[in-house]
Amino acid sequence: MATRKIEIMDTTLRDGEQTSGVSFSVSEKLTIAKLLLEELKVDRLEIASARVSEGELEAVKKITSWAGEHDFLEKIEVLTFVDGGKSIAWMTAAGAKVQNLLTKGSLNHLTHQLKKTPAQHFDEIKASIGLANKHAIQTNVYLEDWSNGMRNSKAYVFDYLDFLTTQTIERVLLPDTLGVLTPEETFKFITEIRQKYPNMQIDFHSHNDYDLGVANVMESVKAGVNGLHLTINGMGERAGNAPMASVIAVIKDFLKDVEVTVNETALNKVSKLVETFSGFRIPVNKPVVGANVFTQTAGIHADGDNKNNLYFNDLMPERFGRKRQYALGKTSGKANIQKNLQDLGLSLNDDELKKVTQRIIELGDKKEVVSQEDLPYIISDVLNSDTIEKSVIVENYVLGHTKGMKPSTTLKLKLEGEMFEAHAQGDGQFDAFMNALRKLYKTHSKKNIPDLVDYAVRIPPGSHSDALCETIITWKSKEKEFITRGLDSDQTVSAIKATEKMLNII
Repeated sequence: MATRKIEIMDTTLRDGEQTSGVSFSVSEKLTIAKLLLEELKVDRLEIASARVSEGELEAVKKITSWAGEHDFLEKIEVLTFVDGGKSIAWMTAAGAKVQNLLTKGSLNHLTHQLKKTPAQHFDEIKASIGLANKHAIQTNVYLEDWSNGMRNSKAYVFDYLDFLTTQTIERVLLPDTLGVLTPEETFKFITEIRQKYPNMQIDFHSHNDYDLGVANVMESVKAGVNGLHLTINGMGERAGNAPMASVIAVIKDFLKDVEVTVNETALNKVSKLVETFSGFRIPVNKPVVGANVFTQTAGIHADGDNKNNLYFNDLMPERFGRKRQYALGKTSGKANIQKNLQDLGLSLNDDELKKVTQRIIELGDKKEVVSQEDLPYIISDVLNSDTIEKSVIVENYVLGHTKGMKPSTTLKLKLEGEMFEAHAQGDGQFDAFMNALRKLYKTHSKKNIPDLVDYAVRIPPGSHSDALCETIITWKSKEKEFITRGLDSDQTVSAIKATEKMLNII
């Protein structure tokens, strides 16, 4: 079967940055741009809006400078405006070579926002395109509010598209600006345009206000678009844009006559980095990149996986650089626990397994988080055995915090039977503790302390200031990512307890 290539344009750094409360620094934008082009291998990047700020100009300069050195400059795009040449001057200063010109795709927007006639608007657009050509800047044209234009002023849309066929442009960009389209409308409207303009390069830009973003993208591809605009983690205005990971999975699994160049094994890595830089948390149930989506919770599912992979589908976690997990909690059952024991290289007889299962169910009823790394501790506690032997013990520590001075920690650690001591300062008491710990390990151990990638504190709702708090820390070593937790009435102490567990695990 012959395949056709669909261009993937990532707009995380432009439309994605319009997510409420999100602003990337210059270095963050450059880092994300490099990852998107070099590792994820998207075809194009929309990285900024012209004339927004000095910081935005500096970011675009950095990216275009790097892109020019690596033959990526024509993949870098900037949103511009019909503004008498101001955007073109901004782009020239920034070193950008492709403009995505924002124009009006509905008569409603044109009449009430710009208060101009179609003829006036077209004349100004023609001048903007001509000026871009003089500066060797390539032009793509956005038809803002195009979806409502097709619903309510279709004659205007087709008059506009007829005009654009007379202009020197590369692509027509069709956005569902307000996220209002149904899949049926998406297919119908793009089919109409494709039939009338068979050689026009068309991109579809989907928003997700009704949670139909991915479905609309799927229908747009069936209708014949040439390119798609997506964002990492579905970031964007209001409910966001169509999410990159979901769309790539859908195309690869359901649209066999379509080819995309995106490297899906890098999706999870890029997703996590963007989450960290943006502070925009990925919902745990978000398809492909969410923390829970490759985790089986019900024991019957784990049992089925043992019996010919009955609960697997084509979304295999290894495709995305991930691994299937089996949650531990009140619905786990013996099969889930056995899967986790296998990963740890541990085995229990039926009677022991029954006792451990019962304890995990009890913990789950209390809403306590149980991770794979907790299993040896639970086994040791339930069976009163030596399954877990602590080779690292935090013997003593002094946490100091004085106004006007950096917090400090003096730590005494028992490591493989020997006692060591260190002192360090940090940005907080726990940071000082970690700095002292790294000092000791650098001198007295061949082990490397894993990176701390997430730190969450939970206090029971409605509790008082003396309540127990649970600190859940996610660590990442070269070999794996894992979680430890500590429980104490003092938050720093609970974090230290979680850290001691990590030291024994490594």
